[in-house]
Amino acid sequence: MPSLKDLRNRIASVKATRKITKAMQMVAAAKLRRAQEAATAARPYAERMERVIANLATRVADTKGASPLLVGTGKDETHLLIVMTAERGLCGGFNANIAKLARQDARRLMEAGKTVKILNVGRKGADNMRRDFSRNIVDRVDFRSVRRLTFTNAEDIAKRVLDRFRAGEFDVATLYFSEFKSVISQKPVAQQLIPARVPEAAAADTGRPGQAQAVYEYEPSEEDILEDLLARNIATQIFRGLLENAASEQGARMSAMDSATRNAGEMIDKLTLRYNRQRQANITKELIEIISGAEAL
Repeated sequence: MPSLKDLRNRIASVKATRKITKAMQMVAAAKLRRAQEAATAARPYAERMERVIANLATRVADTKGASPLLVGTGKDETHLLIVMTAERGLCGGFNANIAKLARQDARRLMEAGKTVKILNVGRKGADNMRRDFSRNIVDRVDFRSVRRLTFTNAEDIAKRVLDRFRAGEFDVATLYFSEFKSVISQKPVAQQLIPARVPEAAAADTGRPGQAQAVYEYEPSEEDILEDLLARNIATQIFRGLLENAASEQGARMSAMDSATRNAGEMIDKLTLRYNRQRQANITKELIEIISGAEAL
């Protein structure tokens, strides 16, 4: 049975931990607003980019010389998984959920006889994936020294992906990140980047029957525009994933620290009750010993 001093030390330790988790919750709440605004602002541009590519893709997808970024290499043997997670932990199951989805897809592809390569963005994802797929990791990007994510960071990742694709190192690239829904809800998603997968909704908008469609003339040619847009779209979708991850990370950390703070409060109450009971028991014991001694005299 722990002594009263041990209980006092433990109560003081839990109180100190509660102060830390409360402070982290407040910091995450302050960062969440900016991150959420950035992620929300990036969505319309990324979605519009998909619609423009869908419009152009319906025109040139079946023509000769179509970009491999649109139609692929004609093979489906080597897959590159771009797994984006956070640089730090203490955010609940945020990092683990993204890595879990990536591991499931990696195992499914390997069981089907495919070659899997992994590009990790974020320290926690690299640590998580290294346990099972250390031999499959081909590159890693860290943002520990980056205080604020910009489009330049996404362009650097996109350049690495495009250089590997043009070198023939993979056939299909898939991006893994967590889509921000709310403070208590973040959904891990897998988005195929190469070859570009035209969303069904965007494709349907380009050719609805019975609805007048605008006719566009492109200068330069549609193929040249699409070649540039496809490369830009990869950086755009990666940037969107980074922003979604940033908002999801802060939301998950805020929820996790709120739970930790409440759990610490409950533990303090239990320890305090245990401390008071034991102290009362010690006082009662001392009184009994005093009374017994007095009666013996």
